[in-house]
Amino acid sequence: MELREFRKMLENKLERDDRSITYNHKESTLRIADRKTNKGVSLALKPLLAKWEREEYESIEEVIRYVEVGISSMKERPSLLGNEQKIFPVIRSTSFPSETKDGVGLLYEEHTAETRVYYAVDLGEAYTLIDDEMVKESNLSAQKIQEISRFNLRSLPQPMNEDVVAGNTFYFLRAKDGYDASRVLDPSLLENMAKKATGQLAVAIPHQDVLIIADLQNDTGYDVLAQIALQFFGEGRVPVTALPFMYENGELEPTFILAQKKPKQRHSPKE
Repeated sequence: MELREFRKMLENKLERDDRSITYNHKESTLRIADRKTNKGVSLALKPLLAKWEREEYESIEEVIRYVEVGISSMKERPSLLGNEQKIFPVIRSTSFPSETKDGVGLLYEEHTAETRVYYAVDLGEAYTLIDDEMVKESNLSAQKIQEISRFNLRSLPQPMNEDVVAGNTFYFLRAKDGYDASRVLDPSLLENMAKKATGQLAVAIPHQDVLIIADLQNDTGYDVLAQIALQFFGEGRVPVTALPFMYENGELEPTFILAQKKPKQRHSPKE
């Protein structure tokens, strides 16, 4: 299917009287926005078309649902008061915007040299990132919101699939609740995995909907982790980072992995 045909197909699925749909020819992106608020979602069409050609139709339907839910959630501004149990942390890359398109600052804190932690109110099928105005209206301090989010995170299940490659064990956490990558902020999870590991414990956060933990025993393990992280990074709806992390002394250290070699060059995490 040509890109033009694919674009038209998506436009037909997403068209509503109360929405505007704009196509950016240069970047091959489709922006779907609510006419009243002018808030919306942008889709990169080329990666989606590649999924269509691989017959990953469920992934396309998931993206369409993501747009539908996302735009609906933007119409109303949730209150933090009364919704404390629905506040969770979310992982984003350091290139993620620090403010809304209206110029309102988003609540976040530094995590590593590659990642930041933002905060969100869960709305059921979507969530809204917490901004400075929401914090002010709630009379909750940023520190209190951070504490609440971590407490709520620890209550979430931690389902994992396990795979062994050349003696290296890889664990994939995919709860499909939007906070899969956020589990990396649960120190008890990483500490328990570190106790369980017999080799080097490593972590990958390629996108928000997966957390990969690896017990690396040999050079092949490092190579496989690097390949998996890069592949997932390219496929994620909200990419975070393709760089794996080494877990040492309770800290995550972003690491370049060279083919057939254990990592030598490393970034230092931000405090």
